[in-house]
Amino acid sequence: MAVRILLKRRVPAEREKDLVGLITDLRSMASRQPGYISGETMRNVKDPEEYLVISTWDSLEDWETWIASPPRKALQEKIDRLLGKPTTYDMYHYPDKRYYRAEPGDYLER
Repeated sequence: MAVRILLKRRVPAEREKDLVGLITDLRSMASRQPGYISGETMRNVKDPEEYLVISTWDSLEDWETWIASPPRKALQEKIDRLLGKPTTYDMYHYPDKRYYRAEPGDYLER
């Protein structure tokens, strides 16, 4: 079952360029890992020091293999030092069952 990993990071404006470079390197490495589907980085519109990274993987096992890899850990340590605290992750997956099925009449007319 696919999982999405959400990471929020705060970075002062003077360190933004360094963070974005490290995140880009991390995504480049991740994109070559088994089970990687996609990733994106967004900046908060109302709080420009906050970044949200969303990473999608085929399975929780693929994600766990990736976060345990030594090359990823080394790059993550650089990010954590830059930000002054460890990165935390929230993991999500789709519910096993869908309890509502949309009917044609449920859609808005154009």
